[in-house]
Amino acid sequence: MSNMIVIFTDLDGTLLRYDNYSFEEAADALEVIRRKGIPLVLCSSKTRREIELYRERLSNRDPFVSENGGGIFIPEGYFAKSPDVGFRHDDKYRVITIGKSYSELRAGLLRLRQMGFKVKGFGDMTVEEIVSLTGLSPEEARLSKERDFDEPFVIEDGTDEDRLRDAILSLGLNYTVGKYYHLLGDNDKGKAVRILTELYRREFGDIRTIALGDSPNDIPMLEAVDVAVIVQKPGGFHDGRINVPGVLRAKGVGPEGWNRVVKELVGKFRPE
Repeated sequence: MSNMIVIFTDLDGTLLRYDNYSFEEAADALEVIRRKGIPLVLCSSKTRREIELYRERLSNRDPFVSENGGGIFIPEGYFAKSPDVGFRHDDKYRVITIGKSYSELRAGLLRLRQMGFKVKGFGDMTVEEIVSLTGLSPEEARLSKERDFDEPFVIEDGTDEDRLRDAILSLGLNYTVGKYYHLLGDNDKGKAVRILTELYRREFGDIRTIALGDSPNDIPMLEAVDVAVIVQKPGGFHDGRINVPGVLRAKGVGPEGWNRVVKELVGKFRPE
């Protein structure tokens, strides 16, 4: 393997269980990563504030990607050879923005409703409604509403999804699908991963990149790395919509599969 590995990972349904958002089943692999000094970049549809919660729980100090590639947050001073990348934000991060503003996305969702589509975004929901929908804690549900680049939304039964997707594109917007539909601009996880990969290569030279996901919104990220992995969904199946060439299909649902395959992939890695 190369002299350095960088791991990019989705959160919900991948490193975190779908039902209770726990990463306990991945504890062994996380310890291996920590011991070997391998960067772990969280790349999620979650907001900055939500991801910061998990970074604290994971003792993670690496860059992270929020809201399906809308924003890249790099701890201040992290890349010595690229100290001025992005713009400085509240003395904690250098930030690279790719996505449209949240106000533009909210306007787009309103336009979809005016076109007759029955859609409801997180911005339309109370904290209590999000807790009921997602199973998040009240604290995390509140943080999920602090959005910058992406609007998750649900659609009522009977909605013609093909027509809805065409309508989104007609408005100059894009969409992706994870646990929910997401309305977004010209951003995706793959663009963010490519930017960070170039920064890591500038800093460390030759690297080998790994990405792990479970849903279609992870496809651009999986296509942007050397080794792509998907874990099983609850029920023990892999998402059939993910057809990335050479993708590895880990055995195990969510963090169980994550744990198994990460230990296997990094097992022979020896940092210099």
